[in-house]
Amino acid sequence: MSLDTITPVSTLDVRRLPCELRRATIIESFDALEPGQSMEIINNFDPVPLRQHFEERTLVGFGWDYLEQGPEIWRIRLTRR
Repeated sequence: MSLDTITPVSTLDVRRLPCELRRATIIESFDALEPGQSMEIINNFDPVPLRQHFEERTLVGFGWDYLEQGPEIWRIRLTRR
């Protein structure tokens, strides 16, 4: 199955959220996903620190796929494994 055929459970546009709330909001939404489900994140910069946070979490696996990589919008499909 290609990335184009996976429908995200939700799309989370965090561009208007204060920076201090973005990570917690994304993590909370990710934690609500069932295994195999995905969500799409829309941000105004590459959320590298967020990806590092997910890499350090060993509780569940995740997929991180860039759908769009700037310069103004980054779209990431985050999948719970």
